[in-house]
Amino acid sequence: MKAMILAAGRGKRMRPLSDRTPKALLEVGGKALIEHHLARLRAAGVAEVVINVAHLAAAIRARLGDGARYGLHIRYSDETGGVLETGGGIARALPHLAGGDGDVFVVINADVFTDYAVRRPDLGGDHAHLVLVDNPPHRPRGDFLLNGQRLSRKHGAPLTFSGIGYYRRTLFSELPHGDNAKPAPLAPLLEQGIAQNRISGEHHQGLWADIGTPQRLEEIRRQIKDSPQQ
Repeated sequence: MKAMILAAGRGKRMRPLSDRTPKALLEVGGKALIEHHLARLRAAGVAEVVINVAHLAAAIRARLGDGARYGLHIRYSDETGGVLETGGGIARALPHLAGGDGDVFVVINADVFTDYAVRRPDLGGDHAHLVLVDNPPHRPRGDFLLNGQRLSRKHGAPLTFSGIGYYRRTLFSELPHGDNAKPAPLAPLLEQGIAQNRISGEHHQGLWADIGTPQRLEEIRRQIKDSPQQ
């Protein structure tokens, strides 16, 4: 299984920190956020990772290089000419994500911190499998309804999308791929898949934080400092 880490965002809510440091390189527990993800991907047996970059792209490339020191092979999907949003960014990287495991790959937002363990899921005939978490204070209504292991439009517990998902290429079949990719959000693709009953999910109840503001960054830093087991 291959992986993609989304690291192209400008991070306006993280200013002024993000004016000089891309969100992906902000540190928690002595390592950049994105380095925590790389370590977990390597532990899961992932060997190839695509990272999309735009804002302060050179800093990310300089820090991570080709991935060799992390035991990985890293490719970069360049969006410096214009950020493509999540759906378009994934579609842009699809040529690098093809191959193996029935073309299933995992995508992770660089700006989350979690103890979730990536695995190789069996998607069956589904287009995607999303990892959901309890609703944080800044998103009290959540994003999706989880009914057992299925995402539903009408029934289930309202939970928040963690920024971690497993996808088949089929979810992006209607979008232009590679160099022809255009800006496109992910949400409409997921809503269409839910309507077709082809999106599964799970509820991760472990550590998770959306590092969207300087305050949340400091909160997780304090939490990690106070939790030696992390």
